Amino acid sequence: MPGTAARAANPDARRRAARLELRFDDPCDAANPLGFRAVLAADAGSEPLAAAEELLDDEGFGAELVPLALGGRLRDADQLTRVLRPVFRRDVALAFGYGITSLFAAAPVFAAGSPHQRERMARLLVSGGRAAIVHRSLAHGTAMLRGELTAVQHSGGFLLDGRKDVVVNAERAGAVVAHVRTDPAPGAASHSVLLLDPGRLPADGMRVLGRRPTVGLRGCRFAGYAFDACEVPGEALVGEVGEGVRLALRTFQLNRTLITGAVVASVDTVLRAAVRTALAGRTLGRRQRGVLAGVFADLLACDAMATAVLRALSLLPGAAHLAAAELKYLVPDLLRDDLEELATVLGAGGYSHDTDQGMLGKLLRDLPAAGLGHAGTASCQAVVIPQLPVLARHAWGREAEPPAALFDTARPLPHLDIGALAVAGGGDFLTASLTASAARLADRAPEDPYGGVVRAMAAAFHADLLAVRAACRRIEPGDRAALASPATAALADRHSVLAAAGAALAAWEHHRGGAGFLADPAWLVLALHRHGRRLGLTLPPPPPDCVDRVTEELLARFRAGRSFDLHHSPLAEAGTP
Repeated sequence: MPGTAARAANPDARRRAARLELRFDDPCDAANPLGFRAVLAADAGSEPLAAAEELLDDEGFGAELVPLALGGRLRDADQLTRVLRPVFRRDVALAFGYGITSLFAAAPVFAAGSPHQRERMARLLVSGGRAAIVHRSLAHGTAMLRGELTAVQHSGGFLLDGRKDVVVNAERAGAVVAHVRTDPAPGAASHSVLLLDPGRLPADGMRVLGRRPTVGLRGCRFAGYAFDACEVPGEALVGEVGEGVRLALRTFQLNRTLITGAVVASVDTVLRAAVRTALAGRTLGRRQRGVLAGVFADLLACDAMATAVLRALSLLPGAAHLAAAELKYLVPDLLRDDLEELATVLGAGGYSHDTDQGMLGKLLRDLPAAGLGHAGTASCQAVVIPQLPVLARHAWGREAEPPAALFDTARPLPHLDIGALAVAGGGDFLTASLTASAARLADRAPEDPYGGVVRAMAAAFHADLLAVRAACRRIEPGDRAALASPATAALADRHSVLAAAGAALAAWEHHRGGAGFLADPAWLVLALHRHGRRLGLTLPPPPPDCVDRVTEELLARFRAGRSFDLHHSPLAEAGTP
């Protein structure tokens, strides 16, 4: 049950995040029972870190996952991500096993459930309980995605059959949200969503299967369920029969953006370790400075894209689905590449299975298990690719620039309404932002060498968008063979990088003229240079002092104990090696 800390929590998500950060304390302190040494020991034993779960209980963390209207603290996805980052900074498995998967389970209920279902789910999570989710099977996926449940209508309710072997928190869930096949025919109406109470199902109809070991997220408790002609009451149906696929597409937008936005903090941990290693070993030479500055610029650019999409869930709920899918399959690729680069710096300091190298290895295992791997990429491409020919004909070059509040994190957002998220249409606000930024920069005389480089880079990305538009216009929207071709998948890849460039430009433009580091074009130039390299674009080289300017900010944040994201938040970790 939540402690008094939950009842007295400050309504400001930034302050709640800062409180969590301080309560978790310095993760590098070997004596800290919540530090990296303890996290790695729990991971080696394939168990959750009990002391960390107790802290989150005391903070009433489950209330973060429940909308304000239902008695929780969830106002919008951007604020929720801020509260998640102190947890992700320390342990992805803790973040998943304790709470975030409960939100993924609850999201269809909050979106389309009856008042009674929503209230029941809210009470469970606010009181510190867990909810488990049983996804529909994917033909192209990992073992974690296989296994399926089927249900037929029977005596006013359903008979449920099937099994799912790998479910987070199956053993300790107070509610199970199951995506079940209710129609054998393929199509959008094939699945429905059921809200199950494990304590009220017949004992001979449902079995909890034994715990399953996993390579990643070893601190999560994965078990499973088996159903054999299990009688389920009709009141368990969430929404309407056949609405499951639509609900999944709607709620996956929230899942994808939250995971991707929060995992930036996990890579922050490894970047911090690499800086510490380089300083302690006096190996911070030109090559290492280039690696560290490049990864820092990547984190800022990834956060710019994630923040824009997180805010779009509230500001542009009819248009967020495209950007959410692209965020989920581009940013994990960028972050995995960053981790490989950071491994070279950590290795230069001498590899050992200690906390810094241990946390790198743990994160490399955890990311694919968290859905940031190949199967996640395929499902996101399935959202993006069919839209490209339509966007090429009706959106790119015609769509209005999105509202400035999308990139202004100081502005309050409308309350998140999961039920308002659309699954098709709505345009492409990130490339609209790219188009607007390129046009503005083209009309301005460069103020310094950086001004000319930024203008040239923006023009190059916009020209590539026009080339992608021309290629996509040659594809007929209903041509399944063309949509399934490798060439079209490559166009989707290019488009995702262009969207990321649009987000980075917009974030810099929003801060331009201010006093902070985000107004400095150096991080933007370095980030765009790395994006352009992925696309094979010919771009002007960064100015000679670009890496040094970014490295100086990186080291200043490290020594001051500040986060490497857009928010520059204070951390509990001491900076001096």
